[in-house]
Amino acid sequence: MNADREPASVQVEPPAPGRSGGVAPEPGLDEARALELLRRAGVGRVVYTVGALPAVLPVRFRLDPLGGVLLSTVPGSELARAVDGAVIAFEADEVDGADGTGWCVTVLGRAEVRRPSPAPGARAEIRIAPELVVGRHLAPDAA
Repeated sequence: MNADREPASVQVEPPAPGRSGGVAPEPGLDEARALELLRRAGVGRVVYTVGALPAVLPVRFRLDPLGGVLLSTVPGSELARAVDGAVIAFEADEVDGADGTGWCVTVLGRAEVRRPSPAPGARAEIRIAPELVVGRHLAPDAA
């Protein structure tokens, strides 16, 4: 295993007993499957804090070979300033609007802003090193 990546753990929540309304998560997503699903998504949400207040930003992303989430941003952006060195969350999902089935994956980890080259128009890259990967299948509620 690469030293840049701590072993990630996977947490799958069982359905809550007696839960009514909404969609109950089903157990069964291991880390490999969660990352496979995450690779299929084109847009996710980065969750971070600004002045101790929560912020959520939809972003395009890709995964590196170690499961790190890679985001691109303008150098010196609010996002880059807020997340550098911080533990943040990233979530992506695919949910059918008709029946509520689908999946969601959350990655928690420390963000590192990689400064761009001095070339004009170069973008900064943010890497979220996965420390915890949580994956869930979503099934329709039993009626």
